Amino acid sequence: MEKEEKKFVNKAEEDEMEIYGYDLCRWKLVLVTVGVICSGGFLLLLLYWMPQWRVKITCKRTTLKDCEVVLLRTTDEFKIWFCAKVRVMPSLRANPLQNPNPILHKVSNGHAVHFCESAAEENKNVLKKYLPIRYFTHHSVKYFWNDSVQSFDVVRGLDESTFCSSIHNEHSTGLTKGMHDYRKAFYGVNEIAVKVPSIFKLLIKEVLNPFYIFQLFSVILWITDEYHYYALAIVIMSVISIVSSLYTIRKQYVMLHDMVAAHSIVRVSVCRGNQEIEEILSTDLVPGDIMLIPSNGTIMPCDAVLLSGTCIVNESMLTGESVPVTKINLPNPSEYPKAAGDEIYSPEVHKRHTLFCGTNVIQTRFYTGELVKALVVRTGFSTAKGQLVRSILYPKPTDFKLYRDAYLFLLSLVVVAGIGFLYTVVNSILNEVPAHTIIIESLDIITITVPPALPAAMTAGIVYAQRRLKKIGIFCISPQRINICGQLNLVCFDKTGTLTEDGLDLWGIQRVENACFLLPEERACSESLLKSEFVACMATCHSLTKIEGVLSGDPLDLKMFEAIGWILEEATEEETALHNRIMPTVVRPSKQLFPESKQATDQEMTSYEIGIVRQFPFSSVLQRMCVIARVLGEKRMDAYMKGAPEVIASLCKQETVPVDFERVLEEYTKQGFRVIALAHRKLESKLTWHKVQTINRDAIECNMDFMGLIIMQNKLKQETPAVLEDLHKANIRTVMVTGDNMLTAISVARDCGMILPQDKVIIAEALPPKDGQAARINWHYADTLAKCTSSSPAINSEDIPVKLVHESLEDLQMTKYHFAMNGKSFAVILEHFQDLVPKLVLHGTVFARMAPDQKTQLVEALQNVE
Repeated sequence: MEKEEKKFVNKAEEDEMEIYGYDLCRWKLVLVTVGVICSGGFLLLLLYWMPQWRVKITCKRTTLKDCEVVLLRTTDEFKIWFCAKVRVMPSLRANPLQNPNPILHKVSNGHAVHFCESAAEENKNVLKKYLPIRYFTHHSVKYFWNDSVQSFDVVRGLDESTFCSSIHNEHSTGLTKGMHDYRKAFYGVNEIAVKVPSIFKLLIKEVLNPFYIFQLFSVILWITDEYHYYALAIVIMSVISIVSSLYTIRKQYVMLHDMVAAHSIVRVSVCRGNQEIEEILSTDLVPGDIMLIPSNGTIMPCDAVLLSGTCIVNESMLTGESVPVTKINLPNPSEYPKAAGDEIYSPEVHKRHTLFCGTNVIQTRFYTGELVKALVVRTGFSTAKGQLVRSILYPKPTDFKLYRDAYLFLLSLVVVAGIGFLYTVVNSILNEVPAHTIIIESLDIITITVPPALPAAMTAGIVYAQRRLKKIGIFCISPQRINICGQLNLVCFDKTGTLTEDGLDLWGIQRVENACFLLPEERACSESLLKSEFVACMATCHSLTKIEGVLSGDPLDLKMFEAIGWILEEATEEETALHNRIMPTVVRPSKQLFPESKQATDQEMTSYEIGIVRQFPFSSVLQRMCVIARVLGEKRMDAYMKGAPEVIASLCKQETVPVDFERVLEEYTKQGFRVIALAHRKLESKLTWHKVQTINRDAIECNMDFMGLIIMQNKLKQETPAVLEDLHKANIRTVMVTGDNMLTAISVARDCGMILPQDKVIIAEALPPKDGQAARINWHYADTLAKCTSSSPAINSEDIPVKLVHESLEDLQMTKYHFAMNGKSFAVILEHFQDLVPKLVLHGTVFARMAPDQKTQLVEALQNVE
């Protein structure tokens, strides 16, 4: 056959693979069978270890379109081979998201269809015309043949190439029974199945390890040479190590299976195309189903986008954050033609509207007579939870220096054994030793040079390590990776909630009037501030909600709201029905805050209320959040914003920001306080409720008035200094990667012992190219940051100890310098100073104001430093 063009699956993705097609060849199979018999089964072992050999010597190359077996090879540096059998299933169409025929199309849109006799006959003929759909399964994912790309492709759900308007206009009516069954043939059962291998299967996998095969060969040889006791001792050691290893691995599989299976099969209600509600098992869900979210909550069995209502969700299973998150319905762009254009739906981009598999919906809010509906977009291993489980079941290979050194060590032993083998053979022949003795003695040299007890000893060590890990709640189904932990030389920490306590205490506030800072105030709930914009911002600019009557949300928001003593009230079901939309959350001062001297009436106390009309949630990338609110009785709405002081100040009118803003901020951050800035502006009267629901965030977050600072105290966890000291004693370097302020992070790093008192901290301030000037780095000592300007750096670049930094960690101990930088500087250095990256990250200890993607880039940069 002609040489086929090289094909790929998962093109340009992390798990990209080359794919080749093969057909079984009978005469090759016969030859291989003879070879297996003649080699005493050794050839079969080789083919078991080498899947590419197994396919190439039993099959012949053919086109992908007609193949029976596919051979896959990863395109990363490891070039790992896999093989899979191609299967065939009958189907009316090749695409699961297409309607299989016109008849089904009409029914799927919810229209009643009256069949005439000829139409029914025509439908029968259509149903007979099934297409053979070819597919294979690899790592729990199905790959179907795609004619348009002439290769196999992953079957996609509604999470790609589906417009937001299409989700509302085309997919919101639900699927008919026929359409549901058609899609289920492609997507399969909606479950994340962790199959627990049988003991026999695990035994075969463990015993067929090359080490144990070599050991078996050694034992047979020793018995022949009458080394009975030594052979017996090795057999007993091997059996014990194999049994303990099997027991531990199987137990870990069972625990993972039980953990994943918990709440994975539940009964759910779905809307069918004819508006009927049907109760089915969650395993029968397919992309396109409309799932009804019960008011008392549920564990999500799939990934779904919210079409109506709101949900309060605990996403700790996926994110590790125990703070409940509010999810709102996906806006329909076709209802707001003046809003930003239609866009393609993405679970990552639209995560505020997406309910992820495995997360716990705690409660829902909805209109009376309406239901909280969600459109299923991904099922099974395609979901967020499924991808997480896949990464555990099929971990990426690791290329650690330990493994490379181990292979080199074994190779050197094999070379020594080979020399000894040849010397023994030649010497024995010259001395006319019998052939039987020559064979045994020469092979004996090999078994002595490569230690036969090595696998047993390694297994025993791993099992012991697993037991120690189990005591502290750490489980591992790939025990060989435990050895890698001994190679760790660096640990990255987040700050808030990791090194410091989750909770924060309000230390005080410092308001701004007429672009000047007032004196710090300890309490924010004083009578004079009751109706101030500063307190209004603290009362509204948060993501708090009530769960079973208890206020819940981000710890910082909770502390801030508790400090002003206000009350939060969420609209009831009856109120939302009355206004035909979900009513805003309302906040108001408690009665105790009103001055007794005025003897305020009940009407006066209840008349001051603020409704939160729209919320732009906190974004770690933007480092801020914003809300639009309206005081009861006022015509114009207000915009309130809180976030990182540097970011908030940049979005405010410069005439409202105090001249000494940077100096005041530095004073607080140097003491380790967490500082939040507040801003406000009155919105135009033409902005109605409907316009506010669709307005762009950028249009609101500009030309704000700077209102002042909230100073929060974030205490170190009691165990933090001891843990970091243990790591330092083990020569494991520690690094802080946080989204908080630079000087706050440096202060915490000093307090916890990450930076010792006598060590110097140099801040690298990288500036991007501007006005024809090249990108540059200014260097400052952390203690003199505020006194320096970009034109006169505190340290001459020539004196920076970067040039002293070499590849070894010993130099790090000698120089006693630590580098610190923020996310913006890190981005500039990555782009314009690539040669400095290895040296800076080797000495970098504090990385502040880092966005999530920058944290990933930093970890990759650290991994690349040998």
